[in-house]
Amino acid sequence: MSNSVSHSELKFLLDENVDIRLKRFLKSKGLNTTLKPKELSNGRLAEFSISEQRVLITNDSDFTDSKLFPKEKVFSVVWLRIPQDKPELLIKSFSKLLKEKTSSEDFKGNLITLEEDSYEVSPIPSSTLT
Repeated sequence: MSNSVSHSELKFLLDENVDIRLKRFLKSKGLNTTLKPKELSNGRLAEFSISEQRVLITNDSDFTDSKLFPKEKVFSVVWLRIPQDKPELLIKSFSKLLKEKTSSEDFKGNLITLEEDSYEVSPIPSSTLT
């Protein structure tokens, strides 16, 4: 059995609005990373996130709305709150996140708000209110 870090099970889906340098960084770390075609709707992106168990990385605040995207409709979301004109900062912050969150289970069902020097993890609410 391999003793490699469990990052191999992590899979990422980048929204079209994410700086391509983050994709290059993730791939350089050996992480399964994909970018879907630009014409895909947010709903289709969320469907891919669920069907492929990929963490959706986005700048789009729509994905933080649990009425639009409850946990049944999206696997996980990393909402980037770092200016896109600061790719070094984005990569540094994402690198820190990956040191602390190493498996898909660390992300599953969560909205992670990534700031310049920190991140916040919140469970994505379910669509069924009982």
